[in-house]
Amino acid sequence: MIGPFERTLALRYLRGAEGRDERRGFLRFVVVAAIGGVAVGTGALLLALMIVRGFSREIEAKIVGFGQHVQVETYLGEPIQNVDSVAAAVAGLEHVENVAPAIVDFALLSSRGSGNESVEGVLLWGTEAEDQPFVAERTEAGAFDLGEDAEGRPGVVLGLRLAERLGLSVGDRITAYSTRGLGAGQIQSRPRVRQYHVAGVFETGLGDFDERFAFVGLDAAAQLFAYPPGQVSRLDVTLDDRMNARAVSDAVTDKIGPPLFARSIEEVYRGLFAWVELQQSIVPLVISILVVVAAFNIVGALLMVVLEKAREIGTVLAMGASRASVRRLFLVFGLMVGVIGAAIGTAVAVAFGAIQARFAIIRLPQDAYYLDRAPVEMSGVDIIATVIATVLICTLAAYLPARAAASVEPVRTIRFGG
Repeated sequence: MIGPFERTLALRYLRGAEGRDERRGFLRFVVVAAIGGVAVGTGALLLALMIVRGFSREIEAKIVGFGQHVQVETYLGEPIQNVDSVAAAVAGLEHVENVAPAIVDFALLSSRGSGNESVEGVLLWGTEAEDQPFVAERTEAGAFDLGEDAEGRPGVVLGLRLAERLGLSVGDRITAYSTRGLGAGQIQSRPRVRQYHVAGVFETGLGDFDERFAFVGLDAAAQLFAYPPGQVSRLDVTLDDRMNARAVSDAVTDKIGPPLFARSIEEVYRGLFAWVELQQSIVPLVISILVVVAAFNIVGALLMVVLEKAREIGTVLAMGASRASVRRLFLVFGLMVGVIGAAIGTAVAVAFGAIQARFAIIRLPQDAYYLDRAPVEMSGVDIIATVIATVLICTLAAYLPARAAASVEPVRTIRFGG
């Protein structure tokens, strides 16, 4: 049981840690360094957790926003036949909230501006406007409107990087070319051509997506790619919870069967999710390193305190204090170092996280990280768990110095000074 004696003396050591005259400032520096080490370790760990969680949240939200939770396709990449009946069968499954038909195929987009012609290969995505809330919310210029303009040209919504490559802005005219369906004997046939007007420009922060995709209406895509009525290239399925994606994809495959099959979003974008998992796998390594550093900080600092305070400890023992009481004294000292260091580190990490979330002072290259800024997500569970773990580690690390203090011989230390 920790009593007033242990608390008072530990607080005295902490607040007025001074060594002998010739090293009066050194002991104070050691204690401050120990607290600083704990603060740095705690803050670094919390920041690592915030950034990893932020990456996971942002990447997952953007990937799911583009591809939904489950995609239903055919094994050979052929159009899905009788789409209404297939969509109704999928919609009847548990956890399914929405089934959206989509036509996604390769096309060439051509623009003319200032006398120059630019051509880019893209994935033209035919969809209904209401089925793309994620992209609609991130439309930075114009609007996510796939309807026709006054001249009868359907609307197209481009990613920002694609629009920059083509030199386009809202209201400009663009031409799409498709060679889908032209067989080997039709090499000389002209590709299908369709003109659109740029209705909007979106930016998600996912560089690959912003320069690869362009959205048009479902009917406009069917005309360009020569899809007969009742056929689409895939169905995008939205669930009530992404965690059900694998189970629902298996259920869709079992219920409908070949030539159709379903893939969860993790399978469709396996590379991106593997990259996120790699980021998360680094956290245990970071934690292990910080645990070792914190433990050595506390052990070193307390051993130095024991050496410098040996005569005082001997005096306390000679006056009747028990060795168990001395052990508790240094355990309390380690506990205080842990509490103060964890509090400082947590305050700095939370403040930095708030600043980063508000002002995005850390920028990232989109080509490497898929995001243009380091995202952060603060979790109360992470903060509480980290603080508790830090304090516990500091207290346990104080055990060896506490045993050393309790083994001091009073007569020897009083007579010879250590």
